[in-house]
Amino acid sequence: MNKETIQTLKKCSQEQMIEYLPYLTEEEQNEIEKQIQEVDFEQLKQLYKLAKQEQHVEEKTIERISYVDKAKLENSQRAKLEEIGKNIIHNGKYAVITMAGGQGTRLGHSGPKGTYCLDTIKGPKYLFEIVVDTLKRASQDYQITLPWYIMTSKENHQDTIRFLEEKEYFGYDKNKVKFFMQGELPLLNTNGQIILDKDKKIKKAANGNGGIYEAIESNGILEELKKQDIEWIFINSMDNVLCNFVDPLLIGLTIAQNHKIASKSVAKAEPKERAGVFCKMNGKPKVIEYTELPDEMAEERDENGELVYGELHIMLNLFHRSILEDLADVKLPYHVAFKKSGYLNEKGQYIEPEEPNVYKFEAFIFDAFTRYDDMTILRVKREEEFAPVKNRTGVDSPETATALYNARYQ
Repeated sequence: MNKETIQTLKKCSQEQMIEYLPYLTEEEQNEIEKQIQEVDFEQLKQLYKLAKQEQHVEEKTIERISYVDKAKLENSQRAKLEEIGKNIIHNGKYAVITMAGGQGTRLGHSGPKGTYCLDTIKGPKYLFEIVVDTLKRASQDYQITLPWYIMTSKENHQDTIRFLEEKEYFGYDKNKVKFFMQGELPLLNTNGQIILDKDKKIKKAANGNGGIYEAIESNGILEELKKQDIEWIFINSMDNVLCNFVDPLLIGLTIAQNHKIASKSVAKAEPKERAGVFCKMNGKPKVIEYTELPDEMAEERDENGELVYGELHIMLNLFHRSILEDLADVKLPYHVAFKKSGYLNEKGQYIEPEEPNVYKFEAFIFDAFTRYDDMTILRVKREEEFAPVKNRTGVDSPETATALYNARYQ
């Protein structure tokens, strides 16, 4: 490692990296040196300060947000809105981006989360296959093969491509599928120091779903959307097995309301449900994470007994391309999570901690909403459109998701 790199480490209070050198080969040192040159240490300094700050929400700035309940729309109104959306899809103005950067660790699964398999009434179904089923239905309904973009992470990129190649994209046109990777940020220990992983490289983690705006620009996806004259792009996570991401009603409603961003919501099951909720903050649309919403606000009800802050954000988001163009260079705020993570100690030994030991930093896709005056929110039924696979057992597990999937397609 050259003197200039060592000076950089000392200047940025990262001297612990120097202690690893006796345990690294020359090749490993060269690899780390390349990584160090790519690190924005000033950004890490600010992120560490963020980790140490007490987070709070100013209650007085928050108010309820308006939404349209799909179940309460009249048939004629619904048909009119759907016709608007159908024309957009049929005329090739629509594309889908699936966020699939996660691993199936919480499910006890080794590999990309999309390769997890559920035992459904239709037989074994991989999560990726369920997404493709929806795409193929759209192909039949609209006589068009939609462009499908898959955002992976560095951790699962090659495995994801290999899996879909082996499965021959479950019968979808591979020429309409494109992969791209989201960004990463180093993990920091409680002293604000970067750590090494067992492969003797700086340990990083994906920078959150909010990194998608920058990723579609830096990977050329945005330019491709422009060339294809795609106007509307649906962005969703891939672990919701009831995800209806080709929905002409949502498109039509958004256009009719003269908005350029839309999301679907479901009514909160109970006040403490662990998910972010929509609101207006300082007059702008916002999603507040459940960890940031004070108890008294989470439990507040209106005169009809409904939760005032009861519209869950379920990661079903629609954007006009102009919004994605606007957000390409925007730096969203980062949120901090305190996690457990294995690391190499100063003697080159790999340690698996028993308690949380590192800060992970993520940007959230919905933090971009506050840049705009308003957006469309369409409330849908949970049993029809929201069955996530997140936990190994209990709520939002393969068992609950499979039951909802089976009930929907029985």
